[in-house]
Amino acid sequence: MKKTVFFGALTAAGLAAGMASAATLDDVKARGSLNCGVTTGLVGFAAPNAEGEWEGFDVGVCRAVAAAIFGDPTAVEFVPTTGQTRFTALASGEIDLLARNTTWTMSRDVDLKFEFVGVNYYDGQGFLVPKALGVTSATELDGATVCIQTGTTTELNLADYFRVNGITYEPVPIETNAEGQQQYLAGACDVYTTDASGLAATRATFENPNDHVLLPEIISKEPLGPLVRHGDNEWGDIARWTLNALITAEELGVTSENIEELAATPGNNPEVNRLLGTEGELGAMLGLEADWAKNAIMAGGNYGELFDNNIGESTSIALARGLNAQWTDGGLLYSPPFR
Repeated sequence: MKKTVFFGALTAAGLAAGMASAATLDDVKARGSLNCGVTTGLVGFAAPNAEGEWEGFDVGVCRAVAAAIFGDPTAVEFVPTTGQTRFTALASGEIDLLARNTTWTMSRDVDLKFEFVGVNYYDGQGFLVPKALGVTSATELDGATVCIQTGTTTELNLADYFRVNGITYEPVPIETNAEGQQQYLAGACDVYTTDASGLAATRATFENPNDHVLLPEIISKEPLGPLVRHGDNEWGDIARWTLNALITAEELGVTSENIEELAATPGNNPEVNRLLGTEGELGAMLGLEADWAKNAIMAGGNYGELFDNNIGESTSIALARGLNAQWTDGGLLYSPPFR
């Protein structure tokens, strides 16, 4: 009798979870577009261009998810969020997916009830200073005024670093990167600190970027990635495996240039075939069409193409792959298998 009740409870819980997990995907399909939370503006990662169209590395993730669902990378509405507003926007349902420079931490995962679906950029916190300040190390910043975004992990990292090194600082709170840039260039703070990638992107927009230097210290681990709400497993799977599709495509040599040919004439690599939907039923497992991953990759290219075109060494931001290289090239980028 007890076993019957126990398994009956499990069945009821499973049905309830199944109903909840389908909610976001159903809402997105009914709306006809994805609501994707991005930063308020960080060149290379997420910012509107001269025509008002959003572009960037994180924007590419949003477009890939939209393409996986609708076959249309433009079926997405971008919602700018700050460090303070991003989690409220996700928890309230204002956005379906948050794809901005957000660090995966235990408290955000467990206490705030969010689910990070992967890492799309391995980063660390750094320091940007005017060359004229004559500073060559963060340990020389005793007594400095520091611009820092509120509601971010950088606040805690900064306090920890200065405490460990026995030095002091005066925080200058800011809410957005644009405000931080303005305050820093106006001399309201000696130092700007955030993720090193964000500092590189910000410096690239300066009139005289060579007048500013990134100090050598990286004081934290900042695994950045897209996230969804807890309890929506089907939706989390779609976001997670879309990101994995971009990563796997690069590893397998599937690019925006050869993907049509590979899909039209399946070869003898079964994982490529499964990825592109010409073999197996992976799309059906997600409740999507067979060519969901193909559409996602075509939206902006594989992971390497997104990186190179938006923030890579040939761009003004000039970021090296570093930790974000494929695992086969000595980096941390690694996707579970498509099978």
